[in-house]
Amino acid sequence: MTVPAQKVSVTLPVSEALEHVGRMLFRPFRLEKWLAIGFCAWLAFLGQQGFRGTYNAGGRHGNADVQQWTQRARDYVLSNLSWLVPLAIVLFVALLTLWVFIVWVSSRGKFMFLHCVARDAAEVVAPWHNFAREGTSLFWFRLALGACQLAALLVLGSGIGLLAWNIARHGASVGTIVGIVVLGGGFLLIFLAIALVAKLTGDFVVPIVFLRGGSCLEGWEILRGLLQANPAGFILYILFQILLSVAIAASTFALVPVTCCVAGCLLAIPYLGTVLFLPVLIFQRAYSIYYLRQYGPDYDVLAASPGAGPASP
Repeated sequence: MTVPAQKVSVTLPVSEALEHVGRMLFRPFRLEKWLAIGFCAWLAFLGQQGFRGTYNAGGRHGNADVQQWTQRARDYVLSNLSWLVPLAIVLFVALLTLWVFIVWVSSRGKFMFLHCVARDAAEVVAPWHNFAREGTSLFWFRLALGACQLAALLVLGSGIGLLAWNIARHGASVGTIVGIVVLGGGFLLIFLAIALVAKLTGDFVVPIVFLRGGSCLEGWEILRGLLQANPAGFILYILFQILLSVAIAASTFALVPVTCCVAGCLLAIPYLGTVLFLPVLIFQRAYSIYYLRQYGPDYDVLAASPGAGPASP
């Protein structure tokens, strides 16, 4: 049974999610509960935390210095290829292995964190074991998404690099400029499409699989039916999520100067920053499941009995 799209609201889940946060974390406040749920949240968002800053360290030293430095670097690399190439390969394999491990752990962590939010439970060991199969399915799905993004970056990025090299050697032409714009636009569209798929997977496919069991692809098949039946509702959801993200980001960064950068330093510390940021993370997680349950009892993650694992499809 699915509720008609006109009865679905993007604003109602805001108050419901805020109430959920208050009930979970503040009525009553228990530090050990924060620490346990914060650990699950830290695993779920592993590799996605932290503040990124952009610094402009350059000055007006002229192109001559830049060209001279570039030439020295080029000569050094060419004269040391015998050990730089193996080193680069080893570093690439090590970073790739680390990334795969992080994706695997965080995929399991997303189900653990959802378990804590949906059941109002501060549990770590039980959901780690109970959702092993579902976490592995999500891991392979996210790995495939990452591979698609990397392939697009390598192919389209190489094309843009070649065109830029051609401009540097022979000057700009209409064809090369159009080529760069087309390739850059193509990469942007692919990046946005992959980001949208990742967003919908985390917000809706994970709760569907959590509730019904099965694989990530099976969860996507169920979500695809919802998307086709209610495109306007989900478009509105994405737009409202962008608005919420901007508001949360603005509020968070406003704390940095107000607290003389103390808040920024604390939030940047692994795990501790996640625990301090836990009300926001629980609100975001709760918002999506309160929105999803408006489509009918078959999508109500909160209605399942506490402590239950994934149900049979």
